[in-house]
Amino acid sequence: MGILNVTPDSFSDGGQFDDPARAIEQAARMVAEGADIIDVGGESTRPQGATPVTAGEEQGRVVPVIRAIVEQFPQVVVSIDTVKAETAAAALGAGAAIVNDVSGFRLDPGMAAVCAGARCGVVLMHSRGDVSTMGTYQHASYDAVVEAVVRELGGSIAAARAAGIGDDAIVLDPGLGFAKRSEHSLSMLAGLPELLALGYPVLVGASRKRFVGELTGVTVPAERSFGTVGANVAALMLGARLFRVHDVAPSRQALDVAWAVMRAAR
Repeated sequence: MGILNVTPDSFSDGGQFDDPARAIEQAARMVAEGADIIDVGGESTRPQGATPVTAGEEQGRVVPVIRAIVEQFPQVVVSIDTVKAETAAAALGAGAAIVNDVSGFRLDPGMAAVCAGARCGVVLMHSRGDVSTMGTYQHASYDAVVEAVVRELGGSIAAARAAGIGDDAIVLDPGLGFAKRSEHSLSMLAGLPELLALGYPVLVGASRKRFVGELTGVTVPAERSFGTVGANVAALMLGARLFRVHDVAPSRQALDVAWAVMRAAR
C-alpha cells in the first residue's frame, strides 16, 4: 500500500504532492515500483499536532486525485485515508474501494454505515484522541499495550459488524506511533500474533515512524527507508500481510524475498 498524502502538512512529505499533477506522478511511480494499493489522504495526523480540515477541503484534495488514479491505473486498488463519513462517501463514489479509518470508526458515527452501504473494504486502525492529538503522546498511557489495543480494536470490529460489514471486508492496523511511544510500537510489532488471533488480516504502517528513527538514530523521516524495511520484514514473519509505505521499491523487494524464503521453509 503506497502512501499518497495530498496535504501541505503531513509529517514527512507534506507539500510534496498537494498539487494534483505531482500526486498523479507519484502514484505512477509507486505503481511502477510494485504498489498494489494507493492510499490517498487529505488530512494530516502528524505527530507535531495536526490541524483538522473541513470535509469540503479534504474532498477537494482527494477526489480529483482518486478519479485520475482509477482512470489511469485500473489494475490498482485505491484506498481513502479519512475519519469523515462524508469524505469516505465521496471517495467511494470517485472509485475508491477501501476506507482506511485511522480512528477505527471512533470519530464519525456515520462511517460504519457508509462503508456497509458501499460494501467496501475497511481498515480499522487503533488510535486514541482526535485528529489533532492521536499522533502525539497525549493518550499514550498503557498498563499492557498489546492487550489494550486488542481490546479497543475489538470495539471497532463490533461497530463494523453491527453496521453489516462482513468479516471478509475487515483489516486491522495496530496503529504504530499513534498514541504510542517507541516502546509501545515495538511491543505491538512483537505482539502481532495476539492481534492476529482476532481472526482478521493485519496491516502494518511502520513507514518513517518515530520509533524507527529512535532505533536507527536517523532524525530525518524521509531517510528512514532502511529501518522501515527491517520493521516490515519482521512484521511479515510475525503474520502481517499488508504494508503501508512511503518508499515502495525497497519494501516491495525486501518483502518479496522474505516471503519467498518463508515459503521455501514450509
